[in-house]
Amino acid sequence: MRLHPLSLALCLALPNAVLAAEAPEAPEAGASEATEFNRVVVSATRTERVIADVPNTVDVIDRVRMDETLTRDLKDLFRYEPGISVTSNFGRFGLGDIRIRGLSGNRVRIQTDGIPVSDAFSIGSFSSANRNFVDLDTLKRVEVVRGPTSSLYGSDALGGVVSFVTKDPSDYLKDGKDAYFGLKFGYESDWSGLSAGATAAFGGERWSGMVAVNHRQGKETENMGTVGGEGSQRTQNDPQDRDGRSVLSKLVYAPSDTQRFKLTVEGNEDSVDTDLLSMRGLQALTGANNLLVTGNDHQARARVALAHEMGEVGAGFADSLDWQIYRQDSETTQDTVEVRRTSRGVNERREREFNFDQRLYGIQANFHKDFDTGGARHTLSYGLDVSRTETRQKRDGRVYNLDTGRVTNAMLPDVFPVRDFPISKTTTAAVYVQDEISLADDKFRLIPAVRVDRYELNPQSDAIFREDNPGVAISDLTKTSVSPKLGAVWHFADKWSLFGGYSRGFRSPPYNDVNIGFTNLQFGYTAIANPDLKPETSNGLEAGVRFVGDAVHVSVSTYYNKYKDFIESFRFIGFNAEGLQVFQSQNIADARIYGAEVKAGVDLGTLSERMQGWSLHGAAAYARGDDRTADEPLASIDPFTATLGVAYDSNVWGAELAGRFVARKDRLPSATTPGVPYRETPGYGVLDLMAHWNFAPGAKLNAGVFNLADRKYFDAGDMPLVSASSVIVDRYTSPGRNLAVSLALEW
Repeated sequence: MRLHPLSLALCLALPNAVLAAEAPEAPEAGASEATEFNRVVVSATRTERVIADVPNTVDVIDRVRMDETLTRDLKDLFRYEPGISVTSNFGRFGLGDIRIRGLSGNRVRIQTDGIPVSDAFSIGSFSSANRNFVDLDTLKRVEVVRGPTSSLYGSDALGGVVSFVTKDPSDYLKDGKDAYFGLKFGYESDWSGLSAGATAAFGGERWSGMVAVNHRQGKETENMGTVGGEGSQRTQNDPQDRDGRSVLSKLVYAPSDTQRFKLTVEGNEDSVDTDLLSMRGLQALTGANNLLVTGNDHQARARVALAHEMGEVGAGFADSLDWQIYRQDSETTQDTVEVRRTSRGVNERREREFNFDQRLYGIQANFHKDFDTGGARHTLSYGLDVSRTETRQKRDGRVYNLDTGRVTNAMLPDVFPVRDFPISKTTTAAVYVQDEISLADDKFRLIPAVRVDRYELNPQSDAIFREDNPGVAISDLTKTSVSPKLGAVWHFADKWSLFGGYSRGFRSPPYNDVNIGFTNLQFGYTAIANPDLKPETSNGLEAGVRFVGDAVHVSVSTYYNKYKDFIESFRFIGFNAEGLQVFQSQNIADARIYGAEVKAGVDLGTLSERMQGWSLHGAAAYARGDDRTADEPLASIDPFTATLGVAYDSNVWGAELAGRFVARKDRLPSATTPGVPYRETPGYGVLDLMAHWNFAPGAKLNAGVFNLADRKYFDAGDMPLVSASSVIVDRYTSPGRNLAVSLALEW
């Protein structure tokens, strides 16, 4: 199936229908919750602006929407957001990267309350540190800015910014309340998941605070694979036991109505035990017979931050300001145990340990000033962002000979312990300035911005790195990047506006690419540092049109992004004087990604009294990307994707039928084996049914049935590049029909 016929018809019909509909006069900003583009966002300009007044494509998912769609993880969060996807891996490591317009991993900035989440890093089959460090139940809002955003957020914002905003005491203490208590329970059948959470908040004239604790546990996520048992032919997911918990606490002191101090302490951890049945049996590469393979993975993040906001500064340099200082520790630890019989008939037990640790310290400050010049009104925003990160990574292991009792740390090609890059300290210092210029009674807004980033890498060669890499030199690195941006919004007619502009993005050379660390004399290879690595850069153009009314909202946008100097890790560059193969990270790849996106909705009750409570909403995304260096399609580009939902909502209950429609993914790079192409990902259409019921004061039940027709399908981001003749592709299928339910109580 190349494209579900219903999805094509709906995507073509919906924008035309809403454009033709007659709607009442557009409300003032924020007056109608039914109008998507009247939502207030901060991430797009670092100031509070409704989406209709920002020159970017921005998505907002609030707490109500997360609850109604029974959002548990990142894949659920972006289920109905075409153009944004979340990859996942078969078996052990689960969810992977957030992908925006074809870019993912550390090329997308992910932040919580303005503080960047730890990097992702993986090497080999037993080590994968991801960025899933946020408990979504602690959030009140998620904002996504699509496209290059380095002019405001610096490095790693090549693909865009995902901004998580956590809850505050004021979110619970409304309508004069001085205390709040809530409980929430949930169940999801696709992973036999159980969750429970409790929140308490208090408040007075000056002091307020809150504590939210959550716990979750379950099994492996189901797929539609039918082959069980042991060995490489297994397509069912490997058995898992999963367990996690989080705590979010905040203490707020407001010395006046215009300022407040906020102390935040947050912690989150997850543990997964996996019985890797798919890795048992005869191993083709080594000839060993694996009798047992298990994995224990643990990740944790802790954050403490002190913030200050002041609304009426009354000074010439600013009308308002905010700043925060913070520390964040993130750590991933992964242990693997193999019991096997080698090709030589030796019984042995192999233990591997992987650790990836980041400690981040920083300070951020933002200032805002309003002033007039002639017929123009200005909102000047400027600030600084300084941070220091220490990154440590280590792999360790040992081999136990079960026949003789001998123990060794040599597990070829490694002699443990090893570091794949030296201990790295990175310092970033940045200043930015942005001016929002309003002209012609706010009908035209011009938004120039520029940010200057200074990046310094200082590696440290300790005994572990030196022993594993004798004679390998490491390099410092210092780079300065300038990221300009120019955006504009023109309200050229009542309810209509044009938006767009130019933006530049960059990503500093990563520590693990600058100083690759491995030398293996037995296998004849080594790696060398590259102090001449240049930042990865992008130049992006975006243009679109919006229609915003009481009943109807539509946004149609196009974009073109050109990327330069992508870094290829471990690139073979020749032989050295000792005859060793030499590898080095280098800037070689250029790419371009372009596409179009549509988002629209209709409040049918505003158009007709008989349709009170009914609404339609839909979105679609088309993208095309090419590796211009290799003259190949980019495998990371998602196929055409569309969603459509019809919903009914009243004060007591509501329901929504939502469809997800995806075309066949048929643009793939050339396969490494001539004549054997990669497998294309089939298209699909899936329906979900969700409902909520406020059955008593302070009591709400949410329920959903997903993949109603029990359809077998593959998310495009889940299918790796596998041969078209592969017989194990069912291991990459999504869950069949599954149920989720949650109960929330508050008083």
